[in-house]
Amino acid sequence: MDTLRRQWDCLKRHVPTDRTIYVDNKPSPSESPEVAIHQHQHYPNNRVVSSKYTVWNFIPKNLFEQFRRIANFYFLCVGVIQLIIDSPVSPATSIAPLVFVVSVTAIKQGYEDWLRHKADNEVNNRKAFIVHNGKLTQVKAQNIKVGDIVKVKLNQGFPCDLVMLSSYDPEGKCYVQTANLDGETNLKTHFCVPETREFQMESDFNGLCATIECQQPIADLYKFVGRITIFNNNSESVLKSLGPENILLRGARLKNTPFIYGCAIYTGPDTKMALNSKAKITKFSRVERGMNNYLIIFLVILLLEALVSTVLAYWYMNQDKIGDPWYIPGAKQSLNAKNVISDFLSFMILYNYIIPISLYVTVEVQKFVGSLFLQWDLEMYDEDSDSATQANTSDLNEELGQVEYLFTDKTGTLTENDMQFRQCSINAIKYEEVGGHLHEMATQGGQSTPVLRLTPEIEEFLELLALCHTVRVDHHEATQTGASALYSHTGMEYEYQSSSPDEKAFVEACCRYGVVFHGTRDDHLEVTFHGEMRRYKLLHVLEFDATRKRMSVIVQRENDEIVLLCKGAETAVLKLGISGEIEKTNQHIHDYAVLGLRTLAIGKRVFTPKEYEKVDTILTEARNAMDKREEKLEEAFQAIERDLHILGATAVEDRLQDGVPETITTLRRAGIKVWVLTGDKEETAVNISYSAGHIHDGMEELRLTKATCTDHTTCGEEITRNIHRCQVLNSSNQQFVLIVDGFSLTFALGEHSEVFRELCQMCGAVLCCRMSPLQKAEVVKLMKIAKHTPVTAAIGDGANDVSMIQEAHVGLGIMGKEGRQAVRNSDYAFAKFRFLQRLLLVHGHYFYYRLATLVQYFFYKNVAFITMQLFFAFYSSFSQQSLLASFHLMFYNITMTSLPIFIYSLFEQHISQRDLIEKPHLYKEITKNRMLNKRNFLKWNALGLWHVFVFFFGVVFLFGSDVPLWPNGQMMGIWSFGTIAYTVCVITVNLKLCLETYFWPLPMFMAYVITGVGNVSMTLVYTMIFWPPLIQTLQDYYKVYTTSLGCGTVWFCIVVLAVIALFPDIIIRVARDTGQKISESTKRRWKCSWFMCLPFIFGKRVHSESSVPLQPLSSHCTQKFITDHVADNGSPVIKARSITKTRL
Repeated sequence: MDTLRRQWDCLKRHVPTDRTIYVDNKPSPSESPEVAIHQHQHYPNNRVVSSKYTVWNFIPKNLFEQFRRIANFYFLCVGVIQLIIDSPVSPATSIAPLVFVVSVTAIKQGYEDWLRHKADNEVNNRKAFIVHNGKLTQVKAQNIKVGDIVKVKLNQGFPCDLVMLSSYDPEGKCYVQTANLDGETNLKTHFCVPETREFQMESDFNGLCATIECQQPIADLYKFVGRITIFNNNSESVLKSLGPENILLRGARLKNTPFIYGCAIYTGPDTKMALNSKAKITKFSRVERGMNNYLIIFLVILLLEALVSTVLAYWYMNQDKIGDPWYIPGAKQSLNAKNVISDFLSFMILYNYIIPISLYVTVEVQKFVGSLFLQWDLEMYDEDSDSATQANTSDLNEELGQVEYLFTDKTGTLTENDMQFRQCSINAIKYEEVGGHLHEMATQGGQSTPVLRLTPEIEEFLELLALCHTVRVDHHEATQTGASALYSHTGMEYEYQSSSPDEKAFVEACCRYGVVFHGTRDDHLEVTFHGEMRRYKLLHVLEFDATRKRMSVIVQRENDEIVLLCKGAETAVLKLGISGEIEKTNQHIHDYAVLGLRTLAIGKRVFTPKEYEKVDTILTEARNAMDKREEKLEEAFQAIERDLHILGATAVEDRLQDGVPETITTLRRAGIKVWVLTGDKEETAVNISYSAGHIHDGMEELRLTKATCTDHTTCGEEITRNIHRCQVLNSSNQQFVLIVDGFSLTFALGEHSEVFRELCQMCGAVLCCRMSPLQKAEVVKLMKIAKHTPVTAAIGDGANDVSMIQEAHVGLGIMGKEGRQAVRNSDYAFAKFRFLQRLLLVHGHYFYYRLATLVQYFFYKNVAFITMQLFFAFYSSFSQQSLLASFHLMFYNITMTSLPIFIYSLFEQHISQRDLIEKPHLYKEITKNRMLNKRNFLKWNALGLWHVFVFFFGVVFLFGSDVPLWPNGQMMGIWSFGTIAYTVCVITVNLKLCLETYFWPLPMFMAYVITGVGNVSMTLVYTMIFWPPLIQTLQDYYKVYTTSLGCGTVWFCIVVLAVIALFPDIIIRVARDTGQKISESTKRRWKCSWFMCLPFIFGKRVHSESSVPLQPLSSHCTQKFITDHVADNGSPVIKARSITKTRL
């Protein structure tokens, strides 16, 4: 066995973990030329294939995919059975609807794939330029191979993933827009290694000999591990590390740079864009799961009906007098397995139309069109960002009406993520910004004094803010080379770009104080201090990551002093401090957090030449490592970022978005529990939660924080203590808010997850702070798997929110300023948090109500239709004779009853949009899938049984005693019987939908007109033509329709039976509407009388003015309440909506 296993392992293809690429297909001095020339044979070509089908495999592949559905496969089996056995009805009755549904779906999918083919051909045949033998050659993009040197010009897209070799810019920089990849419209700076930026012309590359080692392709857009080896003429080599800043991805576009040269490393399906094109995990809504469950129930009912009918058929045949009639020779069959199976299948075919074949295709189209309504909603369009609501899926439309728990991020979701520098602490002294100038705050709360001259401490503080960042400088006059050739002495012409809003706020604040950052030139950071230029050599950047929660740069000053500048969360920086005003800085950070400001601590470390030599070696080895580079870099960062001298702290303001308090309050009234999950400090998060209305006055705060939970045992005890307190005060209607930090959450989600969940459910609001992205997803999962299985939604705007967005039943993305990762991974995305109110309460309510009615109506109308076949079996001695013509069976679900319910599912508004917003409690009435519960399911199908009972036995009564209905004594036969019953059924079923309709736009009227005219026209065409034998063997339905409906008695019967059948529905509609009006009137009178009694209860007049004493606010705090203009008397004008944005 071991020998066989070893042989099998040898046969398996060995996939290396890294790939070696020879630039321009030139080998290294120590390798043979064949290795480089044939390297492209190991990698795929650059042809883009996003289509699913080809001309040859479309039919078999598409049919295979469609028949994986239970309903389609079921009708296929029924059609095959009808072809094999002596079917009681024409096989076309099952095959024709199936062919129609499959054909519509195939045409839709084929058209979509044709569009993909068209787009692929456009990309593959696009012109590209490669450098070969020192000359520029034009090729098609699909013919680019790994190792080719590609030239890309201004405003062109990159045809594959490239490692940048050089650019027009002498610094080796270029500017890239990645909107097609991640949705970010701001430009990003990429650059090449210094050793290759001298290659500016095609002929220069004749002298380039280099190899690139990189990892195998991965989907992460922001991760790349590689290194490049450049060989000199004397065979000496230089090794340089490569990171994400050195690669240019397919899908991105070159901006503000005339041209670049790059080496192709990933082509075709290996590009990161192609790897990210794979479908996300499919989510299923409650309605869809309920629909599948009901389908299974009806399948069981169908089998039971067929089984009972088969048993009764053989019982009937065994009766002496009636089981073997003289006028049907051989009617009595022998009881054997073959006959029993054949009869069972025949009955199953006769009753199989109880399964609605067109349900799935109708639901698919309805969901797709419904998702377009979201994008067309002008009330969810944001003019500032020119962004409309985006639906990344249509499968979860109705789930928007079922949300019970909402998990939201804070920064950028509840707030604007537009940071404004407000205060700072420098050497234990507080400073604030007033009117664009730095002021020293008075210790006793008096008037602050302006800083007229930068002290060494302030200058060192601002120096760190101006250097420790990844900000890019743009000049408004730069069109090709960015700001590298254009200076602004004041910095007013600069536009700073950064992925971090905090860093942008710091650099802009420094600019206002006279410390202007001009960008990077010749590997030096240039900063002017009140006009005096200083250049700092950038040695290393220690990038920010969520684990360390800090970032650092190592720079060399003009006096050759080497210093590490570090900024980050106070929990990550202050613990590394060994000198400076650590305690006072920490106290100031706490004071800032109480004001709701975002805080960072900053520090520095000076290296001796020997220390830096060691640091440089550690970082270089870690960056050049191909295996476990991230782990090695993390270890290196931890070893370097220590022994800091604390300089102070910063405080920036992130204002609430408009409408956040109102939205959260409305969602709470709708029965949705809102949890805030953030990585901010506890004090900051609590203050913002009060301002946002997430926590309101009167709530008692329960805490599970590091101060109370030091280990698993104390955490469990604290949870139990809080549960007991909630139970004691439950009778007094006291509301609670639970405040948890990431440290305590580690214990709570471990051994105490069940009791922690119980505590959370007792609280009206939950605030989790200092959380990691993974903890956010774990909290969502905690409630997602609760016993009552609530529907969860998560909303965020940044990459750190992606995990919880994907974990929740419904993922919502905010088109914010932290990139578009959250938008790309969400199910629905929009620009502002306040749009969530309309998304859930209006669109979600409508989506769910419409789809739930559609599903129930489909099952109802099939029960009302096909059950008459079962009733007729008792009159036909279970002979498997069909009461209905094949034409009726074929077109009932396709045309006779399909259009009105489809239009209903798109336009119905049983409650006005205004009422849905003003009365959020209406949302509670549809949660927990109430419209598709067992009670409603039974009600709809009970009405269906009542309707079919009236149809069938009403016509039986009409035909009773063989009474002739025409003056000439003409009698009716079985087809006349079936035609009349079928006509009553179609009319009643469509009228039933009229009773369920509250909104009558023009499309709804037209749907009924088209259905009525179309049904009559189709039936006339079918019955008035003498069809050839190839299409119809028996002409027994010829002129039956016109003859049957040519009698006034029949029309009277149709009207009477329809009224009788719909009488319970009319009563239900009247009772429902009357009950709603009475309930609203009662609530209105109760509210009015209660409010009028308030003055007598409290003994004073009720007014809206607050009696809470106001706290003194600093100048920057009061400024946000004042508009830009003033009143006629010169006094400032207060912003009315801003009052809700602060805790007073």
